[in-house]
Amino acid sequence: MTADRTTISSSPVDGTLIEAPEIPGQAEILTPEAVAFVAALARRFGGRRRELLQRRTVRRAELSAAGGPDFLSETAQVRADPSWRVAPAPADLLDRRVEITGPTEAKMAINALNSGAKVWLADLEDANTPHWRNVIEGQLNLRAAVRGTLSHVSEEGKEYRLRDDSPLAVTLVRPRGWHLDERHVLVDGEPVPGALVDFGLHFFHNAAELLARGSGPYYYLPKLESHLEARLWEDVFTFAEDQFAAVIQAPTPYIRATVLIETLPAAFEMEEILFELRRHISGLNAGRWDYLFSAIKTLRDAGEQWVLPDRASVSMTAPFMRAYTELLVSTAHRRGAFAMGGMAAFIPSRRDAEVNARAMAQVRADKEREAGDGFDGSWVAHPDLVPLCAEVFSDVLGPRSNQLDRQRPDVQVTREQLLAFAATPGSRTEVGLRTNVSVALQYLAAWLGGSGAVAINSLMEDAATAEISRSQIWQWMHYGVELDTGVVVTAELVEQVLNDELAALVDGASAERAAQLDQARTLFAEVALAPEFADFLTVPAYGLID
Repeated sequence: MTADRTTISSSPVDGTLIEAPEIPGQAEILTPEAVAFVAALARRFGGRRRELLQRRTVRRAELSAAGGPDFLSETAQVRADPSWRVAPAPADLLDRRVEITGPTEAKMAINALNSGAKVWLADLEDANTPHWRNVIEGQLNLRAAVRGTLSHVSEEGKEYRLRDDSPLAVTLVRPRGWHLDERHVLVDGEPVPGALVDFGLHFFHNAAELLARGSGPYYYLPKLESHLEARLWEDVFTFAEDQFAAVIQAPTPYIRATVLIETLPAAFEMEEILFELRRHISGLNAGRWDYLFSAIKTLRDAGEQWVLPDRASVSMTAPFMRAYTELLVSTAHRRGAFAMGGMAAFIPSRRDAEVNARAMAQVRADKEREAGDGFDGSWVAHPDLVPLCAEVFSDVLGPRSNQLDRQRPDVQVTREQLLAFAATPGSRTEVGLRTNVSVALQYLAAWLGGSGAVAINSLMEDAATAEISRSQIWQWMHYGVELDTGVVVTAELVEQVLNDELAALVDGASAERAAQLDQARTLFAEVALAPEFADFLTVPAYGLID
C-alpha cells in the first residue's frame, strides 16, 4: 500500500475493507454505519447480480442467433392484464416537463439545481468517471445539496450558491449500472457492485432528510436488460426501506425510480419492467444514445443486414428508433408511468450566433416531436436549453402537469418494426469512420483524466459516445464494410485512421493532454480491434484510473 492510501474497516471482523486514496471529507460519507449498510446490500444481493450478468452473456448469444429479441411468451399474462398500475408519483414528481442532466461536480450541480428545470439527474454513471475522488465528492455534494448548503468558489474567485428565490430542481440520482464494480470497496474479498455503493451511500445519508423536506430518495436506473434485473432493484429498494423502518417514520414505499430503456432487450420488456417495479417506479426514459449502442452490440455478429450507417445518420426519426419511442410512450402511459424524452446534447455557443440558431432550431424540432408524441418531458444537457424545452412542453401541456391522460391506443408496435435496422437511411462513410475515432479519442482522454461529461464539437458527450463509436467500428471491421470512398474497413485502415486523428489532436496539445490522448488511443484500439467484443469499454478503462 502506498503512502497516499488509507485502509478503513467498519469493524475489525466484519470482512469489509475500503482501500483507496485519502479524499478530504470521506469520513463524513464512509461512517461505520454507512459502510455496514453497503456491506449488507452486497452480501444480500451480490450473488444474484453476478448470476444476472452471466445470464446477459448467454442471452446475448441467443438473441444474435435468433436475429434479435422478441416479446416474451412466458410473461404474456403480465402484458395482457389491464388491471395493474404503477404506484402514484409523489407530488414533487408530477411535473417533469424539463430535466437537466450532469455530473455531481459542485459547480455543475449548482448550475443544474438553479437552472429552472423541474428535475436534475445527478449522474454517478455515464457523465461521471469512477475515480475514487469523484465517488466521494459526488456523495458529499449530493449530501450538501439536500441540505441546501452546497457552494463552490472557482479558481477565479467566482462564487456559486443555491438559489433561495425560486424552487430548485428535484434530484434524481443515477447510480452506476449493474455491470460495474467498485474496486475500492471489498466485502468478504469481493468488490461491491458500484450500483450498490452509489445507491447505498446516497440512501443512507439522505433518505430521512429528503422525506423530512417533503421529497424523497429518487433514482434513475441505467442499462437494465431484463425484468429480472428490475426485480433485483425492487428487492434492493424494499430491503432498504425495511432496514430503516425504525428510524424513518414514513409510509412505504417512498423510494421512486425511473428506468432508462436504453438497451435493445429492455425495449421488448417495458411492461414487465414496470410490473416488477410497480411499487416504486414512476417512469420510463428513452435513453437514445445507449440504446443505439446496445442495438449494435446485441446484433453485432448476427449478419450484415444489422450493420447501420454512420451514427450521425441514425436520427430519432429512423424507423426502428421511432418504433421504440412510440412504444415507450404507449406502454408507460397505459400503466400510469411517465414517459421521458431523450437528451438534447447541444451546448449553446455565445460566440457563433449562426451555429447557435441552426442547433436551437434542431433542438426545438426534436422536443416538439417528443411533446407531440405524448412524452411528459425531456432532457437537456445545458441550462440555456431549459427555457426552450419548458416552452415547447408548456405549449402542449397547457394547464396540465403531464400527459398521462394521453394513452396512445393508436400505437401498435411489432417486433419487425423494433428491428427495422435495414430501413435506416444513410451511408457508411470515411468521414463517419474518422469522426467516430476522433470523438472517441477526445472523450476517452478526458474520461481517463477524471471528466465524464465532455464538450466536443458543441455537444455534451458522455460514455455512450465512445461506446457507439467503437462498437460501430468493430462491426464494420468484422464485416469488411465498404465505405463511400470504395475503401474496405480493415484493422489496418482503423490503425491508420487512429494514427492520423491522434496526430491531429496531439498537435499543439500540452504534454499532459498528449499523454492522455496516447493512452486513449491504446485503450480504443484494444476494444475496437480485438477479435472478441468487450461488453463495456468502461470496464477495461476503469483499470487505468485510481
